[in-house]
Amino acid sequence: MVRSTSDGAPMGRRTLALWTILAAQLMLQMDFLIVIVALPQIQQDLGFDPLALSWVPNAFGLAFGGLLLLGGRLGDILGQVRAFRTGLIIFVLASLLGGLAQTPTILVAARVVQGIGAALAGPSVLALVMVLARNDAERAKGMSLFIAVSSVGASAGLILGGLLTQFLSWRWSLLINVPVGAVVIFMIGRLVTETRPRRSRLDVVGAITATLGSVALVYGFISAAESGWLDVTTLSAFALALALFVLFFRTEKKHAAPLLHLDLLRDRGRVGALGVMALIVGMHFSVVFLLVQYLQQVLGWTPLFSGLAYLPLTATVFIISHFVPRLMNVFGAQALLVTGSLLVATSLVGFALLGDRSDYFPAVLVPLLIHAAGIGLVFAPGTVAIMHGVPEEHAGTASGLLQMDQQIGGALGIAVITSIYAFGAVPGQFGSGLPAAFIGAAVIALFAAILAMRTVSRRLQAQNSTAGIHPAS
Repeated sequence: MVRSTSDGAPMGRRTLALWTILAAQLMLQMDFLIVIVALPQIQQDLGFDPLALSWVPNAFGLAFGGLLLLGGRLGDILGQVRAFRTGLIIFVLASLLGGLAQTPTILVAARVVQGIGAALAGPSVLALVMVLARNDAERAKGMSLFIAVSSVGASAGLILGGLLTQFLSWRWSLLINVPVGAVVIFMIGRLVTETRPRRSRLDVVGAITATLGSVALVYGFISAAESGWLDVTTLSAFALALALFVLFFRTEKKHAAPLLHLDLLRDRGRVGALGVMALIVGMHFSVVFLLVQYLQQVLGWTPLFSGLAYLPLTATVFIISHFVPRLMNVFGAQALLVTGSLLVATSLVGFALLGDRSDYFPAVLVPLLIHAAGIGLVFAPGTVAIMHGVPEEHAGTASGLLQMDQQIGGALGIAVITSIYAFGAVPGQFGSGLPAAFIGAAVIALFAAILAMRTVSRRLQAQNSTAGIHPAS
């Protein structure tokens, strides 16, 4: 049981502690996408191969998602404050290394270490928000602020990344974490008292096999684009991924304290919702990854305006998410998941029509708004479907599984769509590969709609779940 020793602290002190923790959450949420606006400059400065460029966001996402469950367990064992500070120290040092990187290898390695730090610090954020609350009202307020910060984090990353890249350097999209993180690290130990550590066994093999299996799978798709599907390296990567995932599930089945309780995967609706969520988040991140490069390389937009171009998406997702719980109670989760996935597929067909002379309005903005509506209709029902019926003792594991599903789904989505893009691309003409990439993404989104229709219960409604809901934009 987590024990708070901050009771009786002055309201101003608890408020400052809460916002300090939320500042870290905002920083971690921004980091997957903050570098995407800077990708053209990173490629030019460090000499990245176009396909290898996807490792800049993916290295972070894979390490973060793959080690998330282990990070949550370490928070229980070490104490939440200690895990939080240790993770942030790792994250900040890796940000400094990445900001100073002179080669692609160093930058990707730094992004991996950033993900490791985020995986250790991230799970402790919500735990510490709950520790600070003295009653249900403060707990609800803290949760609402946590959801709000998480909701705007990715879009804020795009805008801030564009601002820093345009007026300073792409390096500051990483270096900005150093002063912010240093302040949080300094203040957190003085504002929040440590929680009581709990003894537990560590499933290190499970964490390693899950992470390396995901990396091997992503590398397989990138290798397929570079060398072909029958290349020895490609086939070896996919074979290694399969072997690692088999070992992961065997480990989870036998381990006394597994990171993932396999009973959670016996529910057909939950597994289906995890699949839908991973597919749609993957297609969403692919849109962001390709579209920001299209805006800069084809339309000639600045990094700042490329980031601001996503504001309509954020606003639309935020507005629609407000009405989704009521829509779920009327139509059910399945209907919204199917409709949202079909809207995402429709938007991707619209993006496939982009050309060298397309204007932001209507060629980009209209599909972007349709895409936002689809994302808004998928994320909340997907969250409810995943968390529905989870026993209280497994709620933390299920929440970690949801976050892992999103991070790894996003990384895999970028890898898959980038590999499709490469087959249709003409060197030196960025827009040439977009039709194939976006049509491929539309087919995957259509499959997500079919998966939702076949697996998720029609009767599942928002009022039947207590899951926290926030958009993935």
